Amino acid sequence: LPLFLHLPGTSEEVAPPVQQCFMVPRKEINVVSDMAKWKRSQAYADYMGFILTLNEGVRGKKLTCEYKVSEPIEKLVALLNTLDRWIDETPPVDQPSRFGNKAFRTWYAKLDQEAEKLVSAVIPKHLADAAPEVAVYLKESVGNSTRIDYGTGHEAAFAAFLCCLCKIGVLRVDDQMAIVFKVFNRYLEVMRKLQKTYRMEPAGSQGVWGLDDFQFLPFIWGSSQLIDHPSLEPRHFVDEKVVNENHKDFMFLECILFITEMKTGPFAEHSNQLWNISAVPSWSKVNQGLIRMYKAECLEKFPVIQHFKFGSLLPIQPVTS
Repeated sequence: LPLFLHLPGTSEEVAPPVQQCFMVPRKEINVVSDMAKWKRSQAYADYMGFILTLNEGVRGKKLTCEYKVSEPIEKLVALLNTLDRWIDETPPVDQPSRFGNKAFRTWYAKLDQEAEKLVSAVIPKHLADAAPEVAVYLKESVGNSTRIDYGTGHEAAFAAFLCCLCKIGVLRVDDQMAIVFKVFNRYLEVMRKLQKTYRMEPAGSQGVWGLDDFQFLPFIWGSSQLIDHPSLEPRHFVDEKVVNENHKDFMFLECILFITEMKTGPFAEHSNQLWNISAVPSWSKVNQGLIRMYKAECLEKFPVIQHFKFGSLLPIQPVTS
């Protein structure tokens, strides 16, 4: 797992590298054969390490439990609240087609313009040079303004954004639960609002064969939250009553609630993969299976990863350690 999340929680936990040369991240995966570079890269190792570290960090914990909320966490929530406010200020426009409301482009143009400033407000002055690099991942995390779509590649960009903030020492090892429960959860709320307001298309949707049209990570971390739960088993999440009573505590059930609000018809038909998962005997098996599926269906799929960008914090260079 990445070094930056392993250090003890002292104040000098992650001294930023003295002469870090930041760079604006760029596309490196241009043809299918480039995927081998990605899987061997430092970026892949650090990204996956970050996802798994957080997976352990939230294991068996409720969204409503007590955890430390640092100043950078508060600032990230404020950033997301700003994006939310901009949705209210940019209502959908009247247009002939039902999906992909063009007002999303207006909303996105604002983010495109303001992203560096938003990121600069989160990071300390001595790391100001990192803002242009880190801001790229924020801009990539909200969907595509040309196609007006959103999918797991955009979600991965937000995780990469948080990973970069860990690598420069803005977020620390004791922020783990707040990263998932406060920041990522707020991100999900804002993305759901974007998807509903502008009727965004799923990016690279596998239809009923995908896990979900839009997200993947909350199912991984959400299943980890439920490991060793005294009464809730995987078979329960297709039960409406269980979902309604417990969704505020568990990210996984929050996702199920959103799907059932957005889709009509029998659950087994519109969300076949999730229906199959409900037959798995334990949450730890669900969690392990979802991590494997995430690698295979998202991180190892060219249409998803071709858009990923690489810089100094998430480098394309092969793993050194």
